[in-house]
Amino acid sequence: MAAEEMRRASASAAAAAATAEVPAQAGSRWARAWPPSPRWIPTSTDRIIAAEKRLLSVVKTGYVQEQVNIGSAPPGSKVRWFRSASDEPRFINTVTFDSKENAPTLVMLHGYAASQGFFFRNFDALANRFRVIAIDQLGWGGSSRPDFTCKSTEETEAWFIDSFEEWRKAKNLSNFILLGHSFGGYVAAKYALKHPEHVQHLILVGPAGFSSETEHRSEWLTKFLATWKGMLLNHLWESNFTPSRILRGLGPWGPGLVQKYTGARFGTRSNGELLTDQESALLTDYTYHTLAAKASGELCLKYLFSFGAFPRKPLLECASDWKVPTTFIYGQDDWMNYQGAQQARKDMKVPCEIIRDPKVHLASWQRRIVSDYSFYTTGSRIKPLWLCSAGGSFRVYRQPFRVPLGCVVCVP
Repeated sequence: MAAEEMRRASASAAAAAATAEVPAQAGSRWARAWPPSPRWIPTSTDRIIAAEKRLLSVVKTGYVQEQVNIGSAPPGSKVRWFRSASDEPRFINTVTFDSKENAPTLVMLHGYAASQGFFFRNFDALANRFRVIAIDQLGWGGSSRPDFTCKSTEETEAWFIDSFEEWRKAKNLSNFILLGHSFGGYVAAKYALKHPEHVQHLILVGPAGFSSETEHRSEWLTKFLATWKGMLLNHLWESNFTPSRILRGLGPWGPGLVQKYTGARFGTRSNGELLTDQESALLTDYTYHTLAAKASGELCLKYLFSFGAFPRKPLLECASDWKVPTTFIYGQDDWMNYQGAQQARKDMKVPCEIIRDPKVHLASWQRRIVSDYSFYTTGSRIKPLWLCSAGGSFRVYRQPFRVPLGCVVCVP
């Protein structure tokens, strides 16, 4: 997950820095090398929201964007995520899509170094049957970015779980379906463990947090950590040196690096499919602004995971306490190991299904409900999946069936 991203970002940053040298002599070459913008890091919260609106302009379903006030804790509060240099209220950036009356509510949590706009190819299809609400977690995207002062795993988990609960209260939500991808899956699972009364069903897409380091550390990783490169990257990880820090250091050359990154991760080099020129440009712009803004939530990584994305407190240990029916979805080449979920299922006392490389039947009356998930589950060549809900239960129908863009999620 983030370890591989850090390795790739470091290599890309080194190459970008090598090509961004400023000539010693003034003149026309200096003018060409130095960008016209006086701002070293050309981003701000307003630019994040503006980039989000441009990206969501390709979504056909109408939506409402709002900054949900989750308050500023009273003096003496023990809630660590409220503590900052100021007492100003915190806000969670929220996008709610138009839906039919009485449609069930689906809340979507993004992964690490991401934000809700990365789901943009999913929104139209899911909004056909759901009241879809996607948020930027505290410290990411267009949400508030308070100083990150957590110093332990417990405090860091509280940062995300408690801020999400305050958001839920502000939105007056209950009995909703909660979907989390990657790191968002970890947060969603931890939230469901603490507040199961509010979650109708849990959908974890390539979730982080189920692989135990002692049991599942790969031979390759062990050998890699013994090399100088491995020791260096592990040191950077433990020092909380994030890929976004490299991006900020590049200043006005950062957008060029992001363009290469989005092309490699989401374009033709990733799965043989093309974004439209418009989508590619909008995604690059949105990704840059969300990654280059003030460091906040991104600093959680070292407290929750060791190098290699192994959880400090594996969800595997909480399996017997699970109270919410759960569906796991893993891709064929998913960064997250499905075996941790298989082990957890043995101790769960609630309905649980693990879908890996799914092949599913598509009923004729469901054909119009389609959402491409391959775009967001990068590194995972997932075959089509149709998740069907009826009367609060979830069923998965399987039969060989293919579409070019990988995993298709449908919830009628």
